[in-house]
Amino acid sequence: MARAATTADVFNAVAEPRRREILDVLAEGERPVNDLVRLLGLGQPQVSKHLRVLREVGAVEVRDEGRQRLYRLNGRALKPIHDWVRRYERSWEERFASLDAVLEEMGSTEEEDHDGHDDRHGEGDAAR
Repeated sequence: MARAATTADVFNAVAEPRRREILDVLAEGERPVNDLVRLLGLGQPQVSKHLRVLREVGAVEVRDEGRQRLYRLNGRALKPIHDWVRRYERSWEERFASLDAVLEEMGSTEEEDHDGHDDRHGEGDAAR
């Protein structure tokens, strides 16, 4: 099966770690390209290329302010990712609840062991 183009959808676009880093920075607010270059330690051409991909899927918007182009996050474009992950949230919550129950039971077992009824020590321990 052929792989979808990077700009086919937001899932493919954010699969690239550097683009996720850009989104993380833009989640804090609007930034010009130069800020992104400095913060990410990438070259300007690389940052611009990643921004172009993010713009094409709608995850990033740009506006001109004087001689600068300011980029900002468009959270609405990330909604398909949120909706997809949310489908698994109930499963995670159920698993965490099960884990909490196991940990709670382990904790109460440990408390019983520490109140003088520790079965881990053999009879030889009493003679010491």
